[in-house]
Amino acid sequence: MNNYFSRRSVGFEGEFAFDDSKPDGTPRKLMNVGKLATLGWHAQTSLPAGIDKTYQAFKEISW
Repeated sequence: MNNYFSRRSVGFEGEFAFDDSKPDGTPRKLMNVGKLATLGWHAQTSLPAGIDKTYQAFKEISW
């Protein structure tokens, strides 16, 4: 699992530690946009840009 984008977005410079002996959440779900691509659809926002935008919006929420 590569956490580069999320780490860069929030400025985290530490390391992640995972316990592989424990379940890791939701079973794997794959998404295929191949059918949409044949209809001309393509993502307008890259993954890094989407993570950045989401993090910035989250920080602006007044809790």
